[in-house]
Amino acid sequence: MSNPADLPVETTPLLEVTDLVKDFPIRSKGAIRRTVGMVQAVNGVSLHINRGETLGLVGESGSGKSTIARCILRLIEPTSGSVRFKGQELAGLSRRQLQAMRRNMQIVYQDPMASLDPRMTVSAIISEPLRIHRTTGDIGARVGELLELVGLRPEHGNRYPHEFSGGQRQRIGIARALALAPDLIILDEPVSALDVSIQAGVLNLLEDLQRQLGLTYLFVAHDLSVVRHISDRVAVMYLGRIVETGTGPEVYETPAHPYTQALLSAVPIPDPKLEKRRRRIVLEGDAPNPASPPSGCRFRTRCWKAELICTEYDPELLDLGIGHPVACHFPTPDDLMGSEQG
Repeated sequence: MSNPADLPVETTPLLEVTDLVKDFPIRSKGAIRRTVGMVQAVNGVSLHINRGETLGLVGESGSGKSTIARCILRLIEPTSGSVRFKGQELAGLSRRQLQAMRRNMQIVYQDPMASLDPRMTVSAIISEPLRIHRTTGDIGARVGELLELVGLRPEHGNRYPHEFSGGQRQRIGIARALALAPDLIILDEPVSALDVSIQAGVLNLLEDLQRQLGLTYLFVAHDLSVVRHISDRVAVMYLGRIVETGTGPEVYETPAHPYTQALLSAVPIPDPKLEKRRRRIVLEGDAPNPASPPSGCRFRTRCWKAELICTEYDPELLDLGIGHPVACHFPTPDDLMGSEQG
């Protein structure tokens, strides 16, 4: 989680995203497919990640988390906005320049069975980025080192993905991401497809690798308990916008946005006495259609604090004196332990 002591302190963020927007067109049916609308999956998101830290990006399905991850890597092209990595703008890079930059930016996907080619051996999968980028040296030895680094044996390189468990397959995906010694790894729901008993082992591996290699993580997830375990800072998303951000203790111990409070109230507490005392926040209705979001605050249709100003003005992400930025007209820190809703 924390920056290793021997790494130099840098003032410039490793990754800086500013006013990122991504629209997806809605096409009509029929022979002539016209654009009849737009889905704004990401709407003006700004975030930064410092070298050696982990930023947890959380929110329910459809909030735009994975879209941000893919826009950062330019796996999909942003509609507008800026993505700067090591101070360099990525938007204007040519395909060749982007390929060189991607040595330092890698991704681990949610479903390892879908992201690993079933026709290739594990050795071929892990060595593929080394061959694409024409890495010199003994590739076979490097593959063996990477397998041992993620807790597998070198001889496992001769097997195929279907011969491994889900947790082992995800370790293979992590080994592939580490092959080129990147600075930034984007983890897109890396443990959500795994059994709970396996998740802790993968999370502990990621933390160990971060300490050993000085890695920087963008950790995308919908499970707040997982994000709390691994993240230094947290950004909470709702319908394409970041609604609250801060350090782990700030967001988890004093959540100020109603949506963050609702998410945290659904996370079980292992202490029965505390669990009994804690109030639950049950949100009414479903998330709005991103093709036609509500006016003003996007969360107002499900918020118990909503007033007229919420229908007219979209709140900015600002620190209004509570200690960390919140996009809400009525931010109120809440420990969720016994106070009444409203």
